[in-house]
Formats: sequence, structure tokens, C-alpha cells
Amino acid sequence: MYKVFGKRLFDILASSVGFVLLLPFIVVVIIWIKLSSKGPLFYVQKRVGKDFKEFNLYKFRSMVVDADKVGPSVTSGDDPRITKVGKFIRRTKIDELPQLINVIKGDMSLVGPRPEVMKFVKEKEVEYKKVLSVKPGITDNAAIEYRDEEIIMEQYKDKEKAYIDIVLPEKINLYNKYIDDISFINDLKLIFKTLKVI
Repeated sequence: MYKVFGKRLFDILASSVGFVLLLPFIVVVIIWIKLSSKGPLFYVQKRVGKDFKEFNLYKFRSMVVDADKVGPSVTSGDDPRITKVGKFIRRTKIDELPQLINVIKGDMSLVGPRPEVMKFVKEKEVEYKKVLSVKPGITDNAAIEYRDEEIIMEQYKDKEKAYIDIVLPEKINLYNKYIDDISFINDLKLIFKTLKVI
């Protein structure tokens, strides 16, 4: 019952309340980003959602303009495309806050497998059939486990290959564990666990 009706209701209520409570903080972040570097406030990227349908995912911009055109799809902590403000908001996950808009719109859930770009989904298309049977989320076990992913990726020369061959399979296993045990209590636990590690 929670999977069908309760999860969506919880997403709308919790994300709306969260957005209102965080609004003063969000305004400060907006001003900081706009004063620190030229370019748009948001970074909008196509990600793959439930049933393989693409949607526009929103983030606060943390990299130079057109960064996706001058470098790999996978970033690491030492990526020169990341702005000074970007390093902070990425480390603290503040750049993910605009995804509350995605949750309210219905593209995403608060808790669920992190949405990927089509490029990587196609690499693991068979495995993603189960992962994309549910809406992607802002956080889950994989997001917590790989909260320092950019630091992890620094050790690899070919970052995209390492992501596809090493990191992504481990994430998919964690996504599947979440899907097998979706419940209101588990979602609450993951939200509080996320807040604690951040």
C-alpha cells in the first residue's frame, strides 16, 4: 500500500515542508553562486527515471559553464571544472537541494535509486530493468555509501571505465536491496541516516 499511494503522499508533504523550511538558506546559496561565477544558477541534465523515461534533473550549478562538453561524464574531487563554491556545495550535497522540485513534480522520490544518465544506463540495461521499476530518489543506501564518490574516483585514470566496471555494479546491488524492502520506516531511516552523514 505504501509503495502505491503512501510513498507519493509522503514525498509531496515532506519535500514541500522541507522546501519552505530551507528557503532562507536556499536564498543565501543562490546569491553566493551568482556572485562567485558567471553562468546559470541551475545545472539541468537529462537523467533516466521510472520505466526508462528521461526527465530534467535540477542541481545548483557547481561547475564552469558547459563543463559537460569539455570533460568526462564522471567527476572526481580534483576536477578543474568545479568552481570554488562548487567544491563546498558538492561536498555538503547542497547542490542536490533543487531536486526537491523534481520530487514535487513527480519525477523523483525522496528515497530511491539515484538517477543515472542514459549513457551509463545503456551499459547495464538488463540490470536497470529492476532498478527503474521504481522512481529514482534523492537518497538511498548507495548515495550514503558513495557520498565520497568523487574522492574515490580520483584513484582511477580512466574514470568512466572504472565507474561502469567497478562502481556502478556495486550501486546497482544496493539499489536492488532497497527495492526489495521498500517501506515507510525504511525510508525514514534512510532520510535520517543521510542527514546524519551529511
